[in-house]
Amino acid sequence: MSLILQIETATTACSVAIASQNEILAVKELNQRNIHAEVITVFIEEVFASLKMQYVDIDAVAVSSGPGSYTGLRIGVSTAKGLCYALDKPLIAVETLQAMANGMANSINDEDLLLCPMIDARRMEVYTALFDGKGNRLQPTTAEIIDEHSFASVLEQQKVLFFGDGAAKCQEVLGKWSNARFETDFINSAKHLSKGAFEAFSSQKFEDVAYFEPFYLKDFIAGKKA
Repeated sequence: MSLILQIETATTACSVAIASQNEILAVKELNQRNIHAEVITVFIEEVFASLKMQYVDIDAVAVSSGPGSYTGLRIGVSTAKGLCYALDKPLIAVETLQAMANGMANSINDEDLLLCPMIDARRMEVYTALFDGKGNRLQPTTAEIIDEHSFASVLEQQKVLFFGDGAAKCQEVLGKWSNARFETDFINSAKHLSKGAFEAFSSQKFEDVAYFEPFYLKDFIAGKKA
């Protein structure tokens, strides 16, 4: 039985899980801004302790690779790479929006409903992509500034579920469409990485631990000090 340590830090949520092929064995998570650096290693220690496992017992480390928070991604990827290097384990990258789509697809039973995960960026901008109800990608990941014309060609024809921490701010604009649905309570979780992680593990699709970098999508823009 393969075991994968899964790490999610791309948004406000800091989440760690250990999974087997078809089961989440342990998970520890907290949805709170700017706490990733403080709790990530503690959460990892706690999930191993809860299962009475050693670090060497895992077969790989999977990390949510972005897009998302620049700082959060740096913390998650750096932690994952450090573990892989120290333990001589392979590194798996799971694109964050794909993981979100997989997580939502597992919780709904409507294959006709398109899935549109949204990660909050600046102002009315989100990182987003479009998937079918099974989590299969229909459109590539992009940074979109949302207005009343966004997704118009899709919303004219099909129901779309918008979710993630970028969905709430878009509800007033996109909610005018009768086919628009919103799930604003969705929280990114390391549990959602399982499908992508085990598919990559099965096909031996691993990252170069030395050179792998997060998928930022856009350059980092530092905010002004108050």
